[in-house]
Amino acid sequence: MARIATIQKKEDLAPEHQPIYDSIAASRGVVGGPFLALLHSPELAQRTAHLGSFIRFESSLDHKLIELAALATARELECKHEWIAHVNHAQKAGIPIETIRAIHQKKGPEHFSSEDAQIISYVQELLREHRASEVTFQALYGRLGEKGLVELTATIGYYSMVACTLNAFDLVTATGAEEFKIG
Repeated sequence: MARIATIQKKEDLAPEHQPIYDSIAASRGVVGGPFLALLHSPELAQRTAHLGSFIRFESSLDHKLIELAALATARELECKHEWIAHVNHAQKAGIPIETIRAIHQKKGPEHFSSEDAQIISYVQELLREHRASEVTFQALYGRLGEKGLVELTATIGYYSMVACTLNAFDLVTATGAEEFKIG
């Protein structure tokens, strides 16, 4: 159960903030996940939604790479909601179930293809050590270039913020396969 009151409908907001709710609903199809809490600060919710839309739909990164980073970030931060939501997104993006299973089990880079291992290692290093090793950094820099690496890092940061919000307020509205349960 959520640790704070959640914003379930636009009428829970002051009239001047209801267009923000409508905008989030229009862009995502539903207002859920972190927005149930973030809407307590409507401007923050709006800016978060805007950043999320860029990350998910406008980034120069391949959608599969974005989903791999989101999934690895959700798993590293043990975010139940984000993990469950991104298992489905990852499968739709073409990430094999074996890869999803290995991320869930927190397996090391040797259990992934070399390209996937680069992303997984980068996420794990940033979230565990708060820095990326020179080897990991240079491999991704060579592969993605400056713009791509900046966008990948921002993707990890965005999903970390989402995970922190969901975890702090104990927001879990997504459901998924028992095999991929966290906690």
